[in-house]
Amino acid sequence: MPELTHIKTPAGIAPAYGYSHVVWGEGRFVAVSGQLSLDENGDVVGLNDPMAQARQVFANVRRCLNEAGATFDDVVKFTFFVTDMRVMPAVREARDACINPDRPPACTAVQVYSLVHPELYLEVEAFAITPTWRL
Repeated sequence: MPELTHIKTPAGIAPAYGYSHVVWGEGRFVAVSGQLSLDENGDVVGLNDPMAQARQVFANVRRCLNEAGATFDDVVKFTFFVTDMRVMPAVREARDACINPDRPPACTAVQVYSLVHPELYLEVEAFAITPTWRL
């Protein structure tokens, strides 16, 4: 696990559920482009099912992290792009199945008008820092 510092609630900032306001560390920076609920053939997974889509998205993020020699423990920041804020409980549940809830990454959620495919609810990008000893 990288040497990451997680500050869930800095002085003077309102507490938040499920994420840290600040995360930092030293190592190799890894950026994962926004991942969608698509399988390896580019087909939508979980049509009309926000939970199935969220699980597929985080599975895809995991695959991308693994290609860089990283894990969810290395993630310092997620950005969630959702077409409807009502899917956020599914997003949080799928995320929480992947991360250590005692050391959550920083997170931002943004509602957007549409994603590249209109049947998609969610896109997730991730930033991670891997320890240099893994290089």
